[in-house]
Amino acid sequence: MTRMIHILNGPNLNLLGKRQPEIYGHDTLDDVATQCAEIGREAGLETLLRQSNWEGQIVDWIHEAREQAAGIIINPAALTHTSVAVLDALNTFEGPVIEVHISQVHKREAFRHHSYVSLRADAVMAGFGIHGYSLAMRHMAKLLG
Repeated sequence: MTRMIHILNGPNLNLLGKRQPEIYGHDTLDDVATQCAEIGREAGLETLLRQSNWEGQIVDWIHEAREQAAGIIINPAALTHTSVAVLDALNTFEGPVIEVHISQVHKREAFRHHSYVSLRADAVMAGFGIHGYSLAMRHMAKLLG
């Protein structure tokens, strides 16, 4: 049986590849979806990649994942540093959660050094560019056995 992994992306990631390429690179969210789907197929995992600029939508998708997903990979973007609501929603999810950041957040502004999501995450990938999603998918497969 194929297990579903929800890959959730927060604000401004719809502009990946266009917004600040010196920080985030030239790859797009479609490139991320393709890479994750390929790794998922190899590991017997199905992927569903979503992006929203709205905090409430991310919370709703986490609630959906409670019923549909074996694991969550999440790049909450700016919500990382501000959203107790996303943390609370993740705390209702029983499967593994992996947090991903494209940039190395600890080399950036001080406010980016704190993550509410890390309080729930089973692993954090930061500074690997979009390759961090691939690493997260491989680690998710390992966590799920």
